[in-house]
Amino acid sequence: MKISGLLKFSMIDFPGSISAIVFTQGCNVRCAYCHNPELIPPAQNEEYALSEEEVLEYLERRKHSLDGVVITGGEPTLQKDLDKFALTLKSMGYMVKLDTNGTNPEMVQKLIDKKLVDFIAMDIKAPFEKYEAICGPIDIEKVKQTMQIILSSGINYQFRTTYYKEILNDNDIEAIKAMLPDVSKFKLQECLPVKQKDVLKIEH
Repeated sequence: MKISGLLKFSMIDFPGSISAIVFTQGCNVRCAYCHNPELIPPAQNEEYALSEEEVLEYLERRKHSLDGVVITGGEPTLQKDLDKFALTLKSMGYMVKLDTNGTNPEMVQKLIDKKLVDFIAMDIKAPFEKYEAICGPIDIEKVKQTMQIILSSGINYQFRTTYYKEILNDNDIEAIKAMLPDVSKFKLQECLPVKQKDVLKIEH
């Protein structure tokens, strides 16, 4: 796992759980509003790079005070050993939440099949016809496939959209909601185009 950040405590990122947040390195989309651009390149920035061992040691010490771990990015499903990392977290007794852009349905399916994830939050960037305007070229069929995998998984989930008003409008938001069978599991996020370097450094 390429890890470039650890936030030790959150009460809002994993619904119903007190969690730590692990930030993975590398992303395959280029959202115009990205607030963690340091996490986009596949190679880790030495300023933020963390070893997997260091992160797991930290989480081992905190397993009696935390309920879960959020794995976010970047895009976590790009990590080929994501399932092994999630298995280690589960063996510690943690619940696992995955944040994903939905571009790697194969990895999402693997995590679900192996019962390694308890909650999935997937970003829906826009109505499908506007995706490229926000995040560049993308295989939209993979995004659709991931949506269906999540909807049929039986696990807790949330779909969320960042309201990027340079591209999106209210009609677009309504179109996204119309794609979903349960609008109560949809979250509209305010667009905050800022760099949050403080969350990328490990806290002991």
